[in-house]
Amino acid sequence: MNFHDVRFPTSLSIGSTGGPERRTEIVTLNNGYEERNSPWRQSRRRYDAGVAMRSIDDLEAVIAFFEARQGRLYGFLWKDWSDFKSCPASSAPSASDQDLGISDGAKTVFQLGKTYKSGEHSHWRDVRKPVTGSVLVAVDGVSQAAETDFAVDYVTGEVTFSAAPPDGAILTAGYEFDVPVRFDTDRLEINLASFSAGDIPNIPIIEVRS
Repeated sequence: MNFHDVRFPTSLSIGSTGGPERRTEIVTLNNGYEERNSPWRQSRRRYDAGVAMRSIDDLEAVIAFFEARQGRLYGFLWKDWSDFKSCPASSAPSASDQDLGISDGAKTVFQLGKTYKSGEHSHWRDVRKPVTGSVLVAVDGVSQAAETDFAVDYVTGEVTFSAAPPDGAILTAGYEFDVPVRFDTDRLEINLASFSAGDIPNIPIIEVRS
């Protein structure tokens, strides 16, 4: 995949809009009942970076970033300010935030992920782009040492233990993470006169599968 491991300037994304998108296929039957199905296992996030632009300097920075990515050609990292931690937004990540799994005594590689729970229902989201240096890991509640007890692949979001944890051990992790995205346009249309008058440009950004 064409991807640059560089984050869109956070000072320009903090005021953006966007969030998860689902695709649901609905068939209405003759009796009025519905059949609903989704071809997507995971949601896909969309954002508009244009609403975060506050000055001509901001626009210049976005144009430089857009040109360096060659429009839609190269993906990049995006900080979703509404959802970028393994814990609630008001808290700091801890090693007990999210389940990695239960050890079978042999497996050493585990995928980072985040569980979204409402009532009795939940959804697991793979986390592929943890923030470098932010990952905390525990085995049965005991914190593990980074680079000694485990290593993190910041391209795939996989945690690899230096030795298989004991059989039946509960593995947990905490971290910050980014979203892999790309520009959803090959053209930036910016009118400086309109921008000065308050007309905000549209800069669409969409999540890419990684």
